[in-house]
Amino acid sequence: MAAYLIAHVTVIDAEKLPAYATAAGATFAAFGGAPVARGKVVEVLAGSHTAQSTLIVKFPDAKSAHDWFHSPAYQALIPLRDAALAVTFVVIEEA
Repeated sequence: MAAYLIAHVTVIDAEKLPAYATAAGATFAAFGGAPVARGKVVEVLAGSHTAQSTLIVKFPDAKSAHDWFHSPAYQALIPLRDAALAVTFVVIEEA
């Protein structure tokens, strides 16, 4: 069952963001992941949402998303990620 990693992002350091985005994007394929949407949040219709943008990555299943996040390749990028942005990751499965 397909799963989607949803990243809610707020940029901290715009100069570091391209290096992180390029490096992180290169790690998805090994786990069957592919970005399907990314963009700026333009409107919050209900509730509270403070992130500036959102990225959605499709994986074959939730385990693949989990394995991607915990992979040595991605874990090595966390210091750069934390310098570049604040992010909340969630994984959802197709129903």
